[in-house]
Amino acid sequence: MPALDINGTSTNLDVPDDMPLLWAIRDVMGLTGTKFGCGVALCGACTVHLDGQPIRSCVTPVSSAAGKKITTIEAIGNDPVGAKVQDAWRQVDVVQCGYCQSGQIMSATALLQANAKPSDADIDSAMAGNICRCGTYGRIRKAIKIAAGIPSPAVAPAAQPQAPRKA
Repeated sequence: MPALDINGTSTNLDVPDDMPLLWAIRDVMGLTGTKFGCGVALCGACTVHLDGQPIRSCVTPVSSAAGKKITTIEAIGNDPVGAKVQDAWRQVDVVQCGYCQSGQIMSATALLQANAKPSDADIDSAMAGNICRCGTYGRIRKAIKIAAGIPSPAVAPAAQPQAPRKA
C-alpha cells in the first residue's frame, strides 16, 4: 500500500505497486487534469512533477513515487512559476483542443523553474517531448517567454498592399 504525497496531501492508496502513477492520480484520486495520451511516454500528456522534475506518469509505477512529492496540474498554480505559466497561457490563448495542455504547462513550469530565462533552443529542448496535435507550438513558445519575462522582438508592421499599376 504505497503512501503518496499528491499536491501536498499524503494518502495511502490500496493499489498494486506496479500500477502506473497516472491511473492512481486519475482513477483512484479523481484528479483528471493529467491526461492519458500514448501510454508509452512519448506524447507528454501525462506529465506531472515528481520532486520538482517532470516525469511521464503513464510509465512511472506508484512504487517509484512513494515518499516523493507529486505535483499535478490541479496544484501547479500554487507555485509562483506555475501561476505565471498558467497566466501566460491564458494571455496568449494557447489552447485549441486543450488535451495536451496540462502536460505542456507542467513541462513549461519545470523548464522555468530550472532556467528562468531560457533561449529558444532551451525551450525547444525542454518541450520536445510534448506533442500538440493542434500545432500551437508558436503560442506555447510565446507563452513561455511571457512567463519568463522575456520581451518579444519588435515586429515591423506589415507592408500595405499596393494597387496594381496601369501600364
